[in-house]
Amino acid sequence: MSRRGFATRQVHERARRDGDARIATSRATPIYLTAGFEFGEYDDAAAHFGRGEGYAYTRIGNPTVDAVEHTLAALEGGSQALLLASGQAATTVALLGLLEAGQHVVSSTHVYEGTRGLLRDNLSRLGITTTFVSEIDDLEAWEAAILPTTRVLFAESISNASNRLVDIPALADLAHRHGIALVIDNTFATPYLVRPLELGADVVVHSASKFLAGHGSVLGGAIVDSGRLDETSLGRLYPHLTAPGRGGVPSVFERVGGDARIAYAREAVAPRFGPTPSPLNAFLIGQGVETLSLRVERQSANALAVAQWLAGRPEVASVDYVGLPAHRDHHLALRDLPDGFGSVFSFTLHGDADTARAFVEALEVFTHMTHLGDVRSLVLHPASTSHAALTDAERAAVGVHDGTLRVSIGIEDAADLIDDLSHALTVASDVPVAVLA
Repeated sequence: MSRRGFATRQVHERARRDGDARIATSRATPIYLTAGFEFGEYDDAAAHFGRGEGYAYTRIGNPTVDAVEHTLAALEGGSQALLLASGQAATTVALLGLLEAGQHVVSSTHVYEGTRGLLRDNLSRLGITTTFVSEIDDLEAWEAAILPTTRVLFAESISNASNRLVDIPALADLAHRHGIALVIDNTFATPYLVRPLELGADVVVHSASKFLAGHGSVLGGAIVDSGRLDETSLGRLYPHLTAPGRGGVPSVFERVGGDARIAYAREAVAPRFGPTPSPLNAFLIGQGVETLSLRVERQSANALAVAQWLAGRPEVASVDYVGLPAHRDHHLALRDLPDGFGSVFSFTLHGDADTARAFVEALEVFTHMTHLGDVRSLVLHPASTSHAALTDAERAAVGVHDGTLRVSIGIEDAADLIDDLSHALTVASDVPVAVLA
């Protein structure tokens, strides 16, 4: 199946199960909406708790969830996937599976504010520190930030909200020279546009609530692991993966080899912190994945048309879309995003927050909400919402100003989106701009 095209695999890639031919087999993924599972024979319970065979409790494993994990791993080109209750849970579990108190992360500054908050405010309380790199195209800046205690480099494949890209192969080489893991949030790009594991990354995380599910109806997150480990540095940098388990049982690495990272996350982090996905949500995410390429292809084409139109409007000061030649990372987009440049980007209006307010309130086709990756086009004013807690200087550093708006382009007719934006620009241009004394 791996040699077939992406669109074929997203529909047909699933775990095959041997079963009694007399039992009806559903072509769609069955929903096992149950907290627990019956054991057959008495010894089945011991086999599950001793060797992980079969199913016992949905927090530990569920056939519906497993089916979606199998598909996601195949589409990302990974070894295994782990489905969780949200994208934030996926990032948290992935990091806690690699880090402990006294250790360090180097992260791009250009990441989702929820991730910045997790690194800056929450993990710091657990003794895990972070250095943020602003000039993410400067490998020397990344290397200068690496400490003896660094265990993770973290970045987004397409950043929120200024559409910055990182050179994933170069960053992977840097991480591997130091024996540490490169974790990439691939939410904006999806595996249809870029597969970071194939470019050298070690771990990918997703907010499956976005493009993977695609319809704004459910929450979910995913971790996908490459299955590649640097065995020479593993015991020194990640001793929890090579240490014997309680009672002298073999270490995670001895049991599963290259899948040690994700096995540890699955066995020791996710079930204990408890961000278990609902089997119903897993089913809906799996249904969404079956049309992923169709939606993302259409959304990317629409976004390029909208971004090109906005770039030519006198009311617009700048458009941060990596598909435009003027974007500073366009050369990387041409190399790494051959099937489209994504559909989430920001643009900045001439004017101030009142101009942005008038613009948003005049839109009729775009939905005003805090989400992205939907089949519907969405708009948000980051300075008053997602980035409101930052200082003016911090907002400016990530490309967010009073007149900045983030859009997630959907599958509507591009002409209707442009008409809607044109009307809103006309309304907003009539709003007086505040003059500072």
